Amino acid sequence: MSPNYELWIPNEEEVQMLEKLYRLGCDIGGTFTDFVLLNDRTGELKIFKCLTTPKDPSDAVEHGIREMERNTPGFVEKMDEVIHGTTLVINSIIERKGAKTGLITTKGFRDVLEIGRGIRYAPYDVFAEFPKPLIPKHLRLEVDERVRSDGTVLKPLDPQEARQAVHDLLKMGVESIAVCLINSFENPTHELMLKEIIEKEAPGISISISYRVLPQIKEYERTSTTATNAYVKPLTGRYLSGLAGRLESIGFKGKLFIMLSSGGVTSVETAAEFPVRIIESGPTAAVIAGQYYGKLFDISEMFCFDMGGTTAKSCLIQKGVAGVVPTFEVGRVQRFMKGSGLTIQVPVVDLMEIGAGGGSIAKVSRMGTLQVGPESSGAEPGPICYGIGGTDPCVTDADLLLGYLDEKYFLGGEMNLDKEGARRGVEEKVAKPLGVSFIHAVWGIHDLINETMAAAAKTHIAEKGGNPKIVTIVAFGGAGPVHAYGLCKKLGAPRLLVPPNAGVGSALGFFTAPRAFDLLRSHKVSLGAADLNEIEKIFKELEAEAIKILKKEATEKDIRIERSLDMRFVGQGSETNVSIIGRDFTKMKKEEVRRRFDEVYEKLYGRTYPDSEVEFINFKVRASLPERLIQFSKLDKKGKSLHQAIKGKREAYSPIAKDFIPFTVYDRYELSPNSKFKGPAIIEERESTVVVGEDASVFVDDFGFLWIDIK
Repeated sequence: MSPNYELWIPNEEEVQMLEKLYRLGCDIGGTFTDFVLLNDRTGELKIFKCLTTPKDPSDAVEHGIREMERNTPGFVEKMDEVIHGTTLVINSIIERKGAKTGLITTKGFRDVLEIGRGIRYAPYDVFAEFPKPLIPKHLRLEVDERVRSDGTVLKPLDPQEARQAVHDLLKMGVESIAVCLINSFENPTHELMLKEIIEKEAPGISISISYRVLPQIKEYERTSTTATNAYVKPLTGRYLSGLAGRLESIGFKGKLFIMLSSGGVTSVETAAEFPVRIIESGPTAAVIAGQYYGKLFDISEMFCFDMGGTTAKSCLIQKGVAGVVPTFEVGRVQRFMKGSGLTIQVPVVDLMEIGAGGGSIAKVSRMGTLQVGPESSGAEPGPICYGIGGTDPCVTDADLLLGYLDEKYFLGGEMNLDKEGARRGVEEKVAKPLGVSFIHAVWGIHDLINETMAAAAKTHIAEKGGNPKIVTIVAFGGAGPVHAYGLCKKLGAPRLLVPPNAGVGSALGFFTAPRAFDLLRSHKVSLGAADLNEIEKIFKELEAEAIKILKKEATEKDIRIERSLDMRFVGQGSETNVSIIGRDFTKMKKEEVRRRFDEVYEKLYGRTYPDSEVEFINFKVRASLPERLIQFSKLDKKGKSLHQAIKGKREAYSPIAKDFIPFTVYDRYELSPNSKFKGPAIIEERESTVVVGEDASVFVDDFGFLWIDIK
């Protein structure tokens, strides 16, 4: 009997899916824009890097894609998705280039943005400055309404008064309106009425209401976050719309996704509606990549270190998980002083940012000492050695003069560096004014930036209860692998991991991030008085909203839901997050909820208080889709000798020898698996360079990761 074969004829949609071979990660940094093209079928990666175009970041995006098409003709039409991270939102806040925005709030709450928490970040500094609100006082109007803390209406909203407030703002030329009324997280009726009035009276104007942006207790944080969202919403919408249009014009027919500050990836429509959630979109991706590598190699304690041209970012990963915090600050008046910035209450990966990058400017301080950063030369004009107009010596200039960088192999030889120009700049602006030798000046710049980063890293690790002497440091960014060895030495960390293509680590990290979205709602009620059926209803409403957001990208059955609670002892000022995964509250007992809270609280603080009453504050939901993780290909260079990977020797500075000594230079692309060698060594790839001292040894694994052990 002959076998029964069934002929499969793919439909049009299935044919398109078969043809969609590629995904592109694109990260716009302060100095460079990075691209990683992934072939999902073969696992092959192709990399490109170009200077950022600050006036219109999408110029660099289009330029990079067109350049990549030279090596991979026709790939744009075969791209399934572009995943994008951008600094546009945070830059528009810092530079105050957002929309002219108005605020409508409850009578008596006009000055919340200036009052804040009423705390002085520098209590003994009588000249301490605070950031100016994004919305000036004359654009903040009040309506005479009031909702009680339990959601009941004390004073109804007068529609005529609301319309008058809208007309007054329109007369003053606002482009965007924020609405934040007292206790609207419990009852949004008045905010929804105002939204309807605005849409009717001013069709097309940008609107942000707090019940959609942040339906959470704490008036200042809610108002600040809603105001920020409204301030950047028109600009972000125009940028994302323009970017989508430019991608379409060059043949892209797939989906555009944006990286969230919380470590997830979302649709361009959601990002345009809630731009406040993508403020830290770029830096987050490298941490998510580090988290993926930690799981891949079973490393529980890892310190991610991402140093680019403008800043350095880091994050401690404990037990394989990067921490996510509910709040952060932007636009600080004093960059490293907590409380001196604008508070944003959205989930964000727990990053520490340091004003240290390849473009950090070196100068003589007012005290007559060497100072490096936090000012940066950025992409324009850049360090002196770029030869595009920079006149101030920077960290990259010092790295070049120390022999760590090859002036003829920067960006794989696409950008020649001006070594003599860098030398003159350091001599004239650092060495001579300080009265020190040239080598002391150059090494001082490199070492001081390492010291600055190490001091901040020690504080960050200590605050999280970590130990720098047991962490594995993983280095990303164009400048990260150059400085990672020095950072390890100062922290006392025993091991350094440098993944392949580390110079574009953030763009690569986009492929390891889940498509996810976080929602929360405040409802303050004690555990004893709580109706668990009512709590289940809140969770169901949040889940329905999250599913609606993600349904554009997948079917409901693919969506995973995680629940958690913010709880505290009655009278406390801060909350403890308690995970309640996959639990139906209608089937739970209050004793079980209390037991779970006590377990988490005791683990955090060493003890709990079983006789004290607890209360619910926030209910949180995270909806996510299955991850499409990157699959690394094994190196196919077995049988090659280590000698074939040696490019030669180069004189470079050794802090151990306190002099220039010969470093062996290796071509990273020619290293074979299981290769072992000792420092001093310089390992070069197109986007970054790894520097290894003479007290360290290097091992290359099957996937091309460099494992560097330091004595």
